[in-house]
Amino acid sequence: MMNRVILVGRLTKDPELRFTPNGVAVATFTLAVNRSFTNQQGEREADFINCVVWRRPAENVANFLKKGSLAGVDGRVQTRSYEGQDGKRVYVTEVLAESVQFLEPKGQGQGQTSDRGDNNYSRQNDQGSPFGNQNQRQNQGYTKVDEDPFAGGGQIDISDDDLPF
Repeated sequence: MMNRVILVGRLTKDPELRFTPNGVAVATFTLAVNRSFTNQQGEREADFINCVVWRRPAENVANFLKKGSLAGVDGRVQTRSYEGQDGKRVYVTEVLAESVQFLEPKGQGQGQTSDRGDNNYSRQNDQGSPFGNQNQRQNQGYTKVDEDPFAGGGQIDISDDDLPF
């Protein structure tokens, strides 16, 4: 059997961080995920998916994400129920996030994403850096421009025989 969810979307409001009586952090947030198709009026709709993350990742989500932040969530769907204030049974379906990827650099506005993978946190990396990537310090100051042979704006001598078309 398989229960795996991968989502990319924007937070609809700031994450809510709480602590259990034992001091375990838990953060909840709602992710707005665009559908891949449009409705009959040509508008793109979104699904609003409740997510829960525990422990150190919960603290990082609360500290580094806010309303409008672009995030990736890897986890599983879970359902639970509880008794509401009116005595009726309430059923909840949510995504239990095992990994939350921060897809924008801190302080960036909506719609601008990072093409570097150093701003994420995964449950497997519960020790050390809050972003879970030990190579981050080694890559500091690195940009893709450093590798671009065309970045200098100089001319490149290519004959028509070298072109594949």
